[in-house]
Amino acid sequence: MMGCTRRMKILYLLSTLPPKLPAGEAIAQEISALQDHFGGATVYVNPNQHSPVFIPRLLFGFHKLRQLHAQAAQVALYHFYNPDPFPFPFLRYLRQPVVYSVSCGVGDKRPPAAFFNQLAAVAAADERSLKRLREGGVTNVALVRPGIDTTRFSYSPLPLRGDIKLLVGSAPWTKGQFRTKGVEALLEAAHQNPRLRLIFLWRGVLAEEMEQRVRRMKLGQQVEVLDRLVDVNQMLAGVHASITLAADPAIIKSYPHSLLDSLAAGKPVLVSRSIPMADYVEQTGCGEVVATITPGDILAAVETLAGHYEARQQVARQVGQRDFSQQAMIDSFRQVYEQVLKSSPLAVNGL
Repeated sequence: MMGCTRRMKILYLLSTLPPKLPAGEAIAQEISALQDHFGGATVYVNPNQHSPVFIPRLLFGFHKLRQLHAQAAQVALYHFYNPDPFPFPFLRYLRQPVVYSVSCGVGDKRPPAAFFNQLAAVAAADERSLKRLREGGVTNVALVRPGIDTTRFSYSPLPLRGDIKLLVGSAPWTKGQFRTKGVEALLEAAHQNPRLRLIFLWRGVLAEEMEQRVRRMKLGQQVEVLDRLVDVNQMLAGVHASITLAADPAIIKSYPHSLLDSLAAGKPVLVSRSIPMADYVEQTGCGEVVATITPGDILAAVETLAGHYEARQQVARQVGQRDFSQQAMIDSFRQVYEQVLKSSPLAVNGL
């Protein structure tokens, strides 16, 4: 492309299953924004949607190789998305350069540097993960901070008097994630403190399981579960802050879109320590960090936020529209793409 506006020949590959509500899923939103700008199609390489038996990750993509090879002449590069730095063998068989986006946080486990250094580029979404990849020996890594369409959000003040209302995003995909994504701890925190009100944004998976938990704990007056697409800006107007929790950085985006949305609307955020965005929250003061995913630490962070609410809200208004623009993300990926196509001997198709 090199300064021109021609559409790139990109094929976006995803290791996850297709989301039930694509408009409410962060990676789908990000890829849609890139496709609007660069063009390109999407291919899901996870065979488990239709397989009668469970297929392990080592075998992902092989059932799509014939299709991918048939499209190779029309593709300049592949952009592959996966939550963690896992070495998918099928990527070695692709005939054009591969950009590998690690969308979630990188944990302490050492990445397979020999595999990743054979790829054209690796994109990390946060500084913590970038450092861990480099310390693990990955040399071709670039920082690409996520971005959202901030023009969709506007600031609607909600004075903090009495109850504190939180919007909860990043809903679980599995029953086990009710614990690892802090849903159980949040419900228990609401049970312990009647001033805490929670609105969960759900995404078509395990909704009845969630409703049963709310009924069992008799939290119907404090907890609302919205299992449908909603106007997020409108929802943020009715809450004081947003919260996202995760015990493992690999199960959630480094910068959860629900928290970026919240900041764009001028509402502070609460985030667990294991999520890389916690570093940004501490540096800027746009919210509070939850030390561990326990009801006690959640309530402690909520109380701290309440005690400094005006200051945290002021910072959120300053940084939310400034630091996570969609255009900045697109520009960062443009630089990665251009560098790959400039330096890779496989990139014979141009732009």
